[in-house]
Amino acid sequence: MAKIKGAVVVNTERCKGCDLCIVACPVDVLALEPKEVNDKGYHYAYSAKPDDCIGCANCGYVCPDGCITVYKVKVD
Repeated sequence: MAKIKGAVVVNTERCKGCDLCIVACPVDVLALEPKEVNDKGYHYAYSAKPDDCIGCANCGYVCPDGCITVYKVKVD
């Protein structure tokens, strides 16, 4: 049976860096970009450890602005 991994895509221009997705992630995949900001001046969330994502989509559920999409990918 194939293993399922997750892939997180963050719309960085819409992200306001509220930190809710980072707290909701059970495996600490997401982090706030420490140096760069988006056009609105916010430090945005990004996938710091993409290989650790389990595809639970908790981050997408708690995002108040709908900036996060989680895909499930089959890994052989």
